[in-house]
Amino acid sequence: QVQLVESGGGLVQAGGSLRLSCAASGRTFSSYAMGWFRQAPGKEREFVAAISWSSGNTYYADSVKGRFTISRDNAKNTVYLQMNSLKPEDTAVYYCAAAEVEGTVVSRPYEYGYWGQGTQVTVSS
Repeated sequence: QVQLVESGGGLVQAGGSLRLSCAASGRTFSSYAMGWFRQAPGKEREFVAAISWSSGNTYYADSVKGRFTISRDNAKNTVYLQMNSLKPEDTAVYYCAAAEVEGTVVSRPYEYGYWGQGTQVTVSS
C-alpha cells in the first residue's frame, strides 16, 4: 500500500523560505515520478514541480521557476520541495503525489495515482 506523508508546512513571511518533505513508503519508487501540487481556496489544484525518481529530471511551473527546487533522497525514500522567496500567492495546501512513469516527469493531476494528505503553507504579506 503506497503511503505519501507530507510535512514542513507552516506560516512564513513574504520573502521567507520553507522546505516541504514527502516520505514515501509501500513500494519501490524507482519507476515513478514524484510531483508537488498546490490548491488555494476556491481554485483548482495546480502543478508546482516534478522529479523523476530514476533519472532525476525535473520540471517546474513557470510561477515557481527559479524560486522552488525539487529534490529526492533515494536512501530515505523522501522527496523535498525547497521554497525560497515565498510570496503571498504561494499560500495553499501543498500535496505530494506519485505517478508510475519511469524516466520522465508529468504535470497533470490525473496522471498521478497516489496522493498525500496535504500540508498547509501560508505566506503573510
